[in-house]
Amino acid sequence: MPIAMEDQFADVIAKAQRGLRLEDRELAERAGLTVAQLTRVKAQSFDEPILRKLALVLGLDAQALVDLPHYRPAALDVEQLACLTTAYGDMCVNAYLIWDKNSDNAVAFDTGADGTPLLEKLEQIGKTLRAIFITHTHGDHIADLIRLQRQSGATVYVPEREQSLPGAEPFEPGCEFSFGGLRIETRSTWGHSRGGASYVVHGLPRPVVIVGDALFAGSMGGGAVSYADALRTNRREIMTLPPQTVICPGHGPLTTVGEERKHNPFFASALR
Repeated sequence: MPIAMEDQFADVIAKAQRGLRLEDRELAERAGLTVAQLTRVKAQSFDEPILRKLALVLGLDAQALVDLPHYRPAALDVEQLACLTTAYGDMCVNAYLIWDKNSDNAVAFDTGADGTPLLEKLEQIGKTLRAIFITHTHGDHIADLIRLQRQSGATVYVPEREQSLPGAEPFEPGCEFSFGGLRIETRSTWGHSRGGASYVVHGLPRPVVIVGDALFAGSMGGGAVSYADALRTNRREIMTLPPQTVICPGHGPLTTVGEERKHNPFFASALR
């Protein structure tokens, strides 16, 4: 079953508005709108002229924003990569498993709400989990970490600026890890969280980056810690990767750097 998009146009507007710390009245005034018009759009009432005015004020790509209701990245199936989606309350969260074809090495990224599908996939492919890399320590991404670590014996790695986790080894983004034919490059993509990291994986049939909540198909995680730094680190560390690079987000469907350069309202303007 296809994974639903994480955000729609109203979510994108709300995230940009919060990030820029604009109250409704100020945003409406700057865009030449009434507060009632803004309220209707934020309630998912599509109005292209209003969306274009808001995009200009919020620094979003207007065309990508108005096209968002019709955007869905092409379906992706990457050999040696499994996306494992579990329900966390009323939302779904992704964890990922990658493995080396020529050895018994496998590596996980986050746990999702329930690590059972990940453990079942490991058994199916006959690999050994060597490491669990955490993108960030929000509860939905580490909900089953203790059980997964205990049952697998894998080493847990967490970015050093994130909340410390019992038994986990902190690392400074920029370092690299190797497991058989897999090489994992770590990059700082903080802003949504205090020390979030993304992982560029080499050794799969095509380049892959696991990004947690730094970036979604057609959107991004809210810049709760620093909106400006979330935008900056995403542009520098993710959007500069080759266009065929598969983006594996913490929520929503897989996408590619090339797709997001064209269709993500937060980044398309700067990258056209």
